[in-house]
Amino acid sequence: MVTGIRSILFVCMGNICRSPAGENVMRRLLEEAGLDGHIRCDSAGLIDYHVGEPPDARMSSAGRRRGLPMTGSARQVTRADLDAFDLILAMDDDNYRGLMALASDQHREKIRRFCSYCSRHPDKEVPDPYYGGSAGFEHVLDLMEDGCKGVLAQLAEPL
Repeated sequence: MVTGIRSILFVCMGNICRSPAGENVMRRLLEEAGLDGHIRCDSAGLIDYHVGEPPDARMSSAGRRRGLPMTGSARQVTRADLDAFDLILAMDDDNYRGLMALASDQHREKIRRFCSYCSRHPDKEVPDPYYGGSAGFEHVLDLMEDGCKGVLAQLAEPL
């Protein structure tokens, strides 16, 4: 039985590293749980710099090593997204503040910090791996797997 959450939006700065990783990890977990037809996932960025681009090649490579396809293309978050999505997950404090500035009072309760769903990692934010090495992309995927499992646990009764 799925809760009232029917749609999840992952948000980072440019929508090419962290948020598409979250979207794709969550899609895989939903599919494995038999919930992929019940919950819609998407990702977006606060800035429009990368609009139309696929996920970062380094993130795609890290995902493929885990058997995870990295699909999608970058887009900018809109006010309409705040209406359309039931749960909006910010990757870091800057993303959280940006989303809260965009949101009206009625939308603010939908916006959460992604790492609040992590149970195995103590991180408070998902670090941006864009300017770092491959270990950063692996760490982001570790966080995504941890936090998305936490989201899934809150979305459905024990499977």
